[in-house]
Amino acid sequence: MCAEKIQRFLMAIVLTLSMALFLQGFSLYGMILQGFVILMILVWAIADFCPSLWIFTKLFGKCSGK
Repeated sequence: MCAEKIQRFLMAIVLTLSMALFLQGFSLYGMILQGFVILMILVWAIADFCPSLWIFTKLFGKCSGK
């Protein structure tokens, strides 16, 4: 697997966990987790730098072009 795919899977897992926390009644923790994801996406949009993608690229490498 490559960095971009791993980052997308991780984002989906974290958002699913956030939704599960909301459904189980832990809305504060779900909101904190969702706020963290939103903050990281904003950093990525403003600075064109995604910390998780940078780390995953170092560990797993970039996806090859199609």
